[in-house]
Amino acid sequence: MTDDINIQLEGRSLHIIMDRPKRKNALTMAMYTAMADAINDAAENDEIRNIVLRGEADCFTSGNDLEDFMKNPPQGNDSPVATFMRNLYNCPKPVLAAVDGDAVGIGTTMLLHCDLVYAADSARLQMPFVKLGLCPEYASSYLLPRICGHVKASELLLFGEPFDAQTAKECGLVNDVVPASDLLSLVREKADKLAKQPPAAIRSTKQLLRGPRRQEGSDVMDEEMVLFGQGLQGQEFVEAVTAFFEKRDPDFSRFN
Repeated sequence: MTDDINIQLEGRSLHIIMDRPKRKNALTMAMYTAMADAINDAAENDEIRNIVLRGEADCFTSGNDLEDFMKNPPQGNDSPVATFMRNLYNCPKPVLAAVDGDAVGIGTTMLLHCDLVYAADSARLQMPFVKLGLCPEYASSYLLPRICGHVKASELLLFGEPFDAQTAKECGLVNDVVPASDLLSLVREKADKLAKQPPAAIRSTKQLLRGPRRQEGSDVMDEEMVLFGQGLQGQEFVEAVTAFFEKRDPDFSRFN
């Protein structure tokens, strides 16, 4: 259990709220476990029709908490990170995301596994895996080219630069962009409307939409996890993290 994940039932929608504002909602292993459990519970609860992922304090999530991540690196398919990924990936019910402020790393890649994504005009997304000496994760190397095309996916992943909500919409990652003050009311409206739809038909439709790429995405996710784990043991990652904590630019010039 952790106080950094807030679970709220609003009507027939379960809101999973990342609530660690002092660290821009950076994710710890305990937070991954809490979110994974909440998704699993919602999937099995007939009273819950859909899930909403959001963050507090005008921020979605700044990604992994590097200190916690280095103390507890994800290892194997039973790690908190892998369990969260798998539970969200396999969730049979619709998942909506309300993205405000920063959505970094898995804060962006988890959106690929949501069914409806709405962003504030102040949202800033980023997948800085290469910058950290790592490879992409959460099947993003498979899904991004299919959503926004190979060259745009390459640009977003190879450079790892931030991009705004309008760019995310143009890429097909976001359904709509609204002023930050309107975001939560819009998502609540969409979740409520979705909850009134026939639930079996909703689940069948999600299964069909995801079905053709489910196994391929799962296979790529497994491959990414192996390479990601190797990256965590590499000197490029050490240099990137050391530079981050020393507040300097990393120097990768000595690496081949």
